[in-house]
Amino acid sequence: MAISQRGEIEAVIGGEARTLCLTLGALAELEARLQAGDLVGLAERFSSGRVSARDLTAILGAGLRGGGNAVTDDDLARLSIEGGLRGAAEIAARLLKATFGEAA
Repeated sequence: MAISQRGEIEAVIGGEARTLCLTLGALAELEARLQAGDLVGLAERFSSGRVSARDLTAILGAGLRGGGNAVTDDDLARLSIEGGLRGAAEIAARLLKATFGEAA
């Protein structure tokens, strides 16, 4: 069960309810993967509203791993996400909001 005070959300991915959380380690992973430089750069990138499929995979993958799920980005690419592409974008937006607040 997700604990919102810890920045966790819950989403149905691969037919299972899973907890996602952008822990400090998950954020460091995102900074490196997306070459954002720092947390401010990461927040600015996502607040622009322009997100690629690569970004969605990176956000959801890092969030899943931060939430304790042993899932690689390749595994994630093969899993169904409730709501398809729109659902993936909504999950990523909820996760970023839980992490960075309303501005993300």
